[in-house]
Amino acid sequence: MTTTFITGANRSLGYETARRLIEAGHTVLIGARDPERGRAAADALGARFVQIDVTDDASVAAAAAHIEAREGGIDVLINNAGVFGTHNPADQITAADAGEVFDVNVVGIVRVTHAFLPLLRKSAHPVIVNVSSGMGSFAATHDAERVESRNLAPLYTASKAAVTMLTTQYAKSWPDVKVNAADPGYTATDFNGHSGPQTVTEGTDAIVELATIGPDGPTGTFRDRHGEMAW
Repeated sequence: MTTTFITGANRSLGYETARRLIEAGHTVLIGARDPERGRAAADALGARFVQIDVTDDASVAAAAAHIEAREGGIDVLINNAGVFGTHNPADQITAADAGEVFDVNVVGIVRVTHAFLPLLRKSAHPVIVNVSSGMGSFAATHDAERVESRNLAPLYTASKAAVTMLTTQYAKSWPDVKVNAADPGYTATDFNGHSGPQTVTEGTDAIVELATIGPDGPTGTFRDRHGEMAW
């Protein structure tokens, strides 16, 4: 049975991804910072809760050690935890604002991936899915026909561009691990006050697809629910 660990899985896209993968037969471990919300989500889904704060080295190391002791290893890591950050205009954005966003969205992925890579390498078919965004695509944000071009979010967009590049570099570095990035698309979540036109199920299509690829599946790609994304 495939064992999958998802960060930020107590709500929205992470929660729906967990639900769908459980339905597909995965053993899912719900990663969340808040114990009360994390346990509630895991109990509702029939998953197991693992406390993790992706911004804290000790918390990430403890989560990895806990899973190694209980499960032995994992097959799929989904780096889903993320924050939007400040809504202030660009001239009011501070270094502290940038640090907050990048520590979760980018450094958090490095921190978790580094700690969990030994657990993944115990799998015959290790897979990593990094949840990125079309908001980090140069092509999408410069295409007047796409919604990404009409939204200004300097820190979030820059962090997601970094996530996609980090994904491709990891994929090149580790031929034994399938590493891909998923763009959920404009989905109705807490991030946007549930204003997105897609449902959370539609928003998790690319994540679930990449989490369930076979040994001959892609690596180093950036995909949404319709196929490969332009960068």
